[in-house]
Amino acid sequence: MAVLNKIRQRSVFLISIIALALFSFVLSDLFRNSDAFNAQSQDVIATINGKEVKRASFMRQVENVQKQMGPNSSSNQAMNRVWSQEKRTAILENEYESLGLTVERDQMREILKTNFASYEEFKDESGNFSEAKLNAFIANLKAIAPERAALGNFQIGYADWNENEKAVSKNALQQDYYNLVKSAAVGTVFEAKNDYNEENALVDIKYVSVPYTTIADSLVDVSKNEIKAYINDNKSEFEVEASRDLEFVEFREIATLEDEKNIQNELKSLLNDKVEYNEVIKTNDTVLGFNATKNHKNFVNSNSDVKFTDVFLFKNSVNKVFQDDIFGLEVNNNFGPYRDGDFYKLTKVIEETRLPDSAKVRHILVPFVGASSADASVTRTEDEAKKFSDSLLVELKSDLNKFPDFVEKFSSDKGSIANKGEYDFHPYNTMVPEFNAFEFEGKVGDLDVVKTVFGFHIIEVLGQTEKKRALKLATLARKIEPSEKTIDAVFNSASQFELDLKSKDFETASKDSKYTARPVSGVKVLDETIPGVGSQRSIVRWAFKEDVKVGDFKRFSIPGKGYVVVAVKTINEEGLSSVEQASAKVLPILRNKKKAEMIKSKITDASSLEVVSKSQNQSIRTASAVNMKNSTLSGAGKEPLVIGNAFALNEGETSELIEGNKGIYIVSVTKKESASDLDNYQSILNRLGNRSKGASVSKAYKALEDKAEIEDNRSNFF
Repeated sequence: MAVLNKIRQRSVFLISIIALALFSFVLSDLFRNSDAFNAQSQDVIATINGKEVKRASFMRQVENVQKQMGPNSSSNQAMNRVWSQEKRTAILENEYESLGLTVERDQMREILKTNFASYEEFKDESGNFSEAKLNAFIANLKAIAPERAALGNFQIGYADWNENEKAVSKNALQQDYYNLVKSAAVGTVFEAKNDYNEENALVDIKYVSVPYTTIADSLVDVSKNEIKAYINDNKSEFEVEASRDLEFVEFREIATLEDEKNIQNELKSLLNDKVEYNEVIKTNDTVLGFNATKNHKNFVNSNSDVKFTDVFLFKNSVNKVFQDDIFGLEVNNNFGPYRDGDFYKLTKVIEETRLPDSAKVRHILVPFVGASSADASVTRTEDEAKKFSDSLLVELKSDLNKFPDFVEKFSSDKGSIANKGEYDFHPYNTMVPEFNAFEFEGKVGDLDVVKTVFGFHIIEVLGQTEKKRALKLATLARKIEPSEKTIDAVFNSASQFELDLKSKDFETASKDSKYTARPVSGVKVLDETIPGVGSQRSIVRWAFKEDVKVGDFKRFSIPGKGYVVVAVKTINEEGLSSVEQASAKVLPILRNKKKAEMIKSKITDASSLEVVSKSQNQSIRTASAVNMKNSTLSGAGKEPLVIGNAFALNEGETSELIEGNKGIYIVSVTKKESASDLDNYQSILNRLGNRSKGASVSKAYKALEDKAEIEDNRSNFF
């Protein structure tokens, strides 16, 4: 009691302490996540030249684009498309503003006239576009907002119209801007002459090449400091985004040999009858097996992962691996279990017949209200459609010559009207079941009314191929999947590997457990796919978290596949490539530079091709009609510097040693032919101008994009 009294006496003090503790906890969380102070960061996807891309609007666009792209697209793919559009819009709008580009009212009216001239709502009594009707339509939309009005085959509201005008205006501004850019992209006479001379001035040369490959790579040392210096001297070539190098071990949930054997045994156990105790009537029942059952549809649908198909099959419709086995069976005999793709199957022949494998027919389709694909113009009830079809049948039986005319007047099957209702020879099972049964199970000349989901068909069988043996099969199929025991074992293996990583590095733990560690290099912050794993955005998001360090690891569940344990191998910050990253590109360049010096130091006399040829044991080669436009040197490959040096020489002159792409060269000009002047260079000017115009738009936008100030926060949301 004394303790309770003291607590009561100090209750205010205790409450204050608790409040301070809670306040400090909240503050610490705020400081850990500085974005909490800035509500803006939670609502801004990006900032482009000072313009904010708001989260709600961006997400709405992503959702709409993903719907348009279809179910096979990902949110990241849709996001990238919307981002590209938003970035382009923001960058160009900034440029329109600085240039003073606008779409005036008259221009907008002309654009709207062009876009909507075909709509009946905007035509006058003479069928011409009426601006007055357009104005009246817009005024009406504004008056009835937010209700919508009909325009063509769709409904539109005032807000929709405003959005449409904005889109039209944006497109017009973009086109105006691009036209300005293109108008500046013209060739000059100087450029035309230069282009002509590059192609038509020719030289014949002799040369000696000492390839860099004459010196072994092992004899040339290139240090990391030299690679680093090259990177710093050529920064624009080695700017990289932030990236992560990962490695992972995969733990796949796949069926074991034991699992497969159990699946086969389960299928075999379905063959024979079973005696089961019936709790309701307190007696034993005999449950018919696959061998004895007569209701194959129910048996298959109750015991198989693939439903029963009530159709006949020809031999070529069955997997060729098992064709002979299955078509060698008599009725009521079975084959299997056998593996077919991802299934084990047990197949029983339940019926056989002889059928043509293709048929030719003509038909008239009379739909009714509620039939599949029936449009709003269909008004007949099912009974009315049946009576009408029967009446047509009576007339056709008395005069088949009326068939083409009836097709044109009464058939709703647009796919066959142009062919007078005919479907030329087509395979068995092409049509819906009732249609298929009539054309293949009857005979040539049969004519009758057949009901399908599309309505009533008046069908005439015009032709059939020779009849072949066909079988109706009942197939029990079980998907090959891992058992619960196997799934548990995979989980335990992944868990044990995680435990091992707490005391070992990734490579050691992988080797000790005899797992294959697979590397993944250069993963970017907005990447979605991990090679070898698939679409796993969660792995990328984890790898780029601020608190994730080199050596950190985590297990990820891959639905339907198992698990991967992923580790961060390298963190590459945004900026310049590391020496390791750039080595593959830089090492050959620096190595060849050193080889060039080594080769030149061995050539003590470069007074003639013959001297160099003899001292370096290299043959003298020739190249004829070489021009400046084609940088390929016969027998050597692309060597623009060598060809450029050749054109700088006079006929009969020999060059000094030249450092080419693939070796050291010495060149002698044996013949030089200048290009004769043209009276007019207009055709070349036109070609250069058109080429410049074609590339100018993309180059202009790329320049604006490079110049733009972009703060991209997409990785915080996707």
